[in-house]
Amino acid sequence: MALPPQQLLFDEILNFLASAPSQQEIVAFRPSDNLQARASELLDKNRSGDLSSEERIELDEFQRMNHFITMLKAKAREKLT
Repeated sequence: MALPPQQLLFDEILNFLASAPSQQEIVAFRPSDNLQARASELLDKNRSGDLSSEERIELDEFQRMNHFITMLKAKAREKLT
């Protein structure tokens, strides 16, 4: 059984962090194209009011992970200056 996209995003972030990335690599980190496309799809559905309750949960998790990555990148940028 395939993992849901939000679990794939979490796993992608964990694998990235487990690789002991440099500050520059953290700042440059981007989720895979597939996960970015899924997030865009969910945002489009949300804007049009077509988001199911399951998709709302998925979008919320994507947003939590995005916030985490944004904060991580901010800390990495601080250390680079």
